[in-house]
Amino acid sequence: MITFDQLVLASHNAGKLKELQAMLGGHVRVRSIGEFSDIEPEETGLSFVENAILKARNAARVSGLPALADDSGLAVDYLGGAPGIYSARYADGLGDAANNAKLLDALKDVPEEQRGAQFVSVLALVRHADDPLPILCEGLWHGRILFEARGTNGFGYDPLFWVPERECSSAELAAEDKNRISHRARAMAQLKQRLGL
Repeated sequence: MITFDQLVLASHNAGKLKELQAMLGGHVRVRSIGEFSDIEPEETGLSFVENAILKARNAARVSGLPALADDSGLAVDYLGGAPGIYSARYADGLGDAANNAKLLDALKDVPEEQRGAQFVSVLALVRHADDPLPILCEGLWHGRILFEARGTNGFGYDPLFWVPERECSSAELAAEDKNRISHRARAMAQLKQRLGL
C-alpha cells in the first residue's frame, strides 16, 4: 500500500484542485504545482494516458513530492472524439467561452440523436519522477452536447454537457453531486480504492 500525507496536483486549474481535494477529503493534502513552478510541461502525448503520466512526472520532479495528474477532456462522437486531448486548447487557448462557442459552431447542424459525448478523465499517480509503475485510473461520463449553454456551476464544457441521469447540464449540478458522478469522480473512486482510502 502507498502512503503519504500530501501530494502535488500537476495543474494550475483552480477548479480541478478544488474538486480533487474535495474528493480526497481529509486523507491527503493536495498542493498545487503553482506552489513550485509556473511552467507547464508541453503536452506532447497523443492520448490522455500519455499526457497524464508526462504531467505527473514533471510535477514530482519540480516538487519532490508524490504527484497526481489529471488529463481530461471532452470526446464528442460526431467529431470522431474531438476535441479530446486538445479540449482545453480547442479554440487556440482563448478560454472556456471560446471553446464552448467553437464546439457549438462545429455541431450547429447536428441533430440531438447524434450529439453523444463523454467526458474522459485519466488520473496518473507517481511516487517520484522516475516511478516505473505509475498508478493509472480512468473515468468516463456519458452524456450529450446541448444546443446552448445552461447553468453557471463548474468550468470548461460543463454548461454544454447534458447529464441524462440528472436531466440537467453538468453546470446545473451542485458541486457535491458532480463530485459523486463525474468522470473525475469515477477515476478518483478507483484511485482511492487502489490506495486503500
